[in-house]
Amino acid sequence: MQEGNQNLYQIQFWMQTGRPLVEVVRLGLVSYKEGLRLQQAYVDRHRSGPAHALLLCQHSPVYTTGIRNKPYPAPLLDRLRLLGADVHRTNRGGLITFHGPGQLVCYPVLHLGGFRKGVRWYVGQLEKTVISLCSRLGVEAATSPHTGVWVGDNKICAIGIHCGRYVTSHGLALNCNTDLSWFGHIVPCGIEGKGVTSLSRELQRDVSVEETIPHLLDAFREQFSCQLTEGETPEPQQNSGVSSA
Repeated sequence: MQEGNQNLYQIQFWMQTGRPLVEVVRLGLVSYKEGLRLQQAYVDRHRSGPAHALLLCQHSPVYTTGIRNKPYPAPLLDRLRLLGADVHRTNRGGLITFHGPGQLVCYPVLHLGGFRKGVRWYVGQLEKTVISLCSRLGVEAATSPHTGVWVGDNKICAIGIHCGRYVTSHGLALNCNTDLSWFGHIVPCGIEGKGVTSLSRELQRDVSVEETIPHLLDAFREQFSCQLTEGETPEPQQNSGVSSA
């Protein structure tokens, strides 16, 4: 659906039902750079009115760094690149983490004005969405004083967002059947003494991203009191290579 039509359709739906309409966009496996480009394209759509979207994807192996006062040491970043992963600096909250195949990455691009709520509420709803998803699959997860969603002392889902002019980007990364050994080369999110886990590890069976997505969508619809509609998958941009931190 073209941008202007999507804006109008979402406004009409909201006026008729009182609930936001969110377009689900399934990107598949994309590079992190391409994921950033597509997020910005969906952020820009909000200039013409509400155009809520939920971008779902997996990334090729990549370490991403969030906002911090000092850059990460160059030798550390070089060592991570030698593992075969890309490295990117981002404008999200949080510190360093890993994204890769087997991890469900969800980028909600929402105008919070359409939900009549603020950033603190939004992060809390993301956490509740993941906790509800885990419960549906039989995993008992919870929040902690640290960011993200946890199973005991092990993080199962990282959350790091950006919000500008009430429009959100970045989001959450849930470990489904991720190769967790990638996390062993960093201190995930800068939190010492904690581990990482996945749905597959907790349930002692293979839990794929494809199996997990319907549970995520159901939980998101419930926690955000919205209606979801399937959107078109955008064409990939040629030469969407890597850019390093």
